[in-house]
Amino acid sequence: MNLEFFTWRKGIILSATFLFSVFVMTSCKKKENILGQNTLAQDELLNSSGIDTFTLHTYTIQDDSISTGQPLYGLLGSYNDPVFGTVNGEIYTQLNLSLLAPSFADLDSVIIDSFVLSLRYNEHYGIPGNQTFEVFEITDTDGIDEDSTYYTFSTKTTDPVSWIPAGEEVIKMDPDAITVVGSDTVPTQLRIPLDTNKARTIFEDFNSTPASFATNEDFVEYFKGLHIRTVNGLQAPGDGGVFYFDLGSASSEAVVYYTENGVQKEFQFLINSSTANFNHIDVDNSMTNVETVINTPSAGNLEFYAQAFSSRAVVSIPGIANIPANAVIHKAILELPIQYQTGANYYPGSALTVSRRESTGSDSLIFTGAFAVYDDFTKQFDVDIRNHVQQIVNGEITDTDLVLSPLSFITSVDRVIFNGAQTGNKVQPKISILYTEF
Repeated sequence: MNLEFFTWRKGIILSATFLFSVFVMTSCKKKENILGQNTLAQDELLNSSGIDTFTLHTYTIQDDSISTGQPLYGLLGSYNDPVFGTVNGEIYTQLNLSLLAPSFADLDSVIIDSFVLSLRYNEHYGIPGNQTFEVFEITDTDGIDEDSTYYTFSTKTTDPVSWIPAGEEVIKMDPDAITVVGSDTVPTQLRIPLDTNKARTIFEDFNSTPASFATNEDFVEYFKGLHIRTVNGLQAPGDGGVFYFDLGSASSEAVVYYTENGVQKEFQFLINSSTANFNHIDVDNSMTNVETVINTPSAGNLEFYAQAFSSRAVVSIPGIANIPANAVIHKAILELPIQYQTGANYYPGSALTVSRRESTGSDSLIFTGAFAVYDDFTKQFDVDIRNHVQQIVNGEITDTDLVLSPLSFITSVDRVIFNGAQTGNKVQPKISILYTEF
């Protein structure tokens, strides 16, 4: 896997003490050492003759410069997380023509029946329910550029008048609902009604300014795209959700349903792989324990956090540097228990990426090639860090920090609550290392 770099805001490292045993066996040719007896198989346990002490540091760092252009999913909606605070997702997207150079021989015979923006559901985080929508036309002269870099905080200038007709702004978001269009059951989608007068204006321009519709490049100069968002005001803790939409699906489009000379027809404006788009994501951890841990890392001794688009969990094991330089690492497993009840709305995701600092004190992170995998039975993430430990022992790297992020850090709103090194909960994080000295 290619190296992956991230940028993040520096945090202050403070300690949380975590003890475990080192078991040593000597022979005439080599010494074998087992760190973390209680997680290794009995046939690996040899005669012990010593105890060592390591210190585990756990805390959280914030990352507020995440790229969101051309996302795997469009993220839309808002919720109030009881632990992490509020999260809000908005979509900016271009549209493409389904037919180049459209025109009407007799526009007066055309009646606009409805205009609908549909988005194909994929997943969601939080709970289904009503949310209040707004859809605006992008008026920014630069529009959206597929080659530009967009971040969580990026925006585009829009016309201030929403395209959703008055009284139709509240829509239930439910990825498990059945969607029927006409007499056909179609893949489940969010369907947002749009002002038919806007569709009428575009149809009139088909005839009056045909050059604007000759190619999709011409069309995106004429029509820059749409900004889609929810405006839900203050939500109660546990209320709302962010929903993931497949913007590459054939079901994601804006459709004008019209009647021409008594015949019902439709015209699609497409959202697909050729359209530029990005997510705008607001995460507000204000007045939460997450904010406390970010600002005061020692608070991560009790519990620490990771949240997509916002923050990463850090585990540092400086004592690894004290393993003899002639050691060969056979096993190094880091176990990270979390706080989650099966079936709860805010699930932790299936895995975490594991990165390290490019160098001690560096703001850049390098993917280690390892993943922390979630076990719902033990309620913990387990990660094999043998290569990381061996690199430290070999002197190839000096920093012992491991930085853990939700696997879908830029395509979801997953978050995780970890037990800290000095947690008052039953299960603490721990590391088990087996090595041989030659």
